[in-house]
Amino acid sequence: MTLSRPRALTVAVALLSVPLTLAPVLSPPAQALTVYDPWNYAENMISAARALEQINNQITSLQNEAQMLINQARNLASLPHSSLQQIQQSVQRTQQLLGQAQSITFDVGQIDQAFQQRYGNIPLSASDAHLVAGARSRWQTTVGGLQDALRVQAGVVGNVDANRAEMATLVGQSQGATGALQATQAGNQLLALQSQQLSDLIAVMSANGRAEALSEAERATAAEQGREQRRRFLTPGAGYQAGTARMFSN
Repeated sequence: MTLSRPRALTVAVALLSVPLTLAPVLSPPAQALTVYDPWNYAENMISAARALEQINNQITSLQNEAQMLINQARNLASLPHSSLQQIQQSVQRTQQLLGQAQSITFDVGQIDQAFQQRYGNIPLSASDAHLVAGARSRWQTTVGGLQDALRVQAGVVGNVDANRAEMATLVGQSQGATGALQATQAGNQLLALQSQQLSDLIAVMSANGRAEALSEAERATAAEQGREQRRRFLTPGAGYQAGTARMFSN
């Protein structure tokens, strides 16, 4: 079958136009395609989850370390209150009162010397005036010892109010302690306050014991002096001389 020239031209044009019409329908090259792989996607998600978990673990570890440092800082924090000065002042007041002891102080050497001079054996050759002077001196020492004991007792009683206020402060500091060091320091200061109170008690007992010892020493020496004076009184020619007494005159 022979086509006419115009028809042949039409068919040629149609054939030439076929690739142009089908071009958008044809698939692109393989290297230009985006392929979705579910297994690869799942592995990527697992890897991302593991990485996120590691980051969370690191953050938790840092938080724990920060909290540990905060706790250490609290445990090492020093107590803001100190009762050392108050305790030292109370002890010094009591020591001053003990140091002001009259006549015979709390010194071993002075005590031995005073007892040899004032409370030793009554010399047989001593005059009556000397015996009286010695008895008066011992009486004054005894009275001074009693006064010293009362002064020490008054000083210790004066420390009671200050100790009570300091104890309340330390108990409050202990209860409000933010760390182990503050609690320990508060406990140590409470022990120091108790030691100061114990030293006050010892001071009172020492002053009272001194006063009692001086009273007993005076009593013993007075008994010895009384025996000497009685001996002198009963000695012929040295004591009482009998004589005639007139009650009424004529």
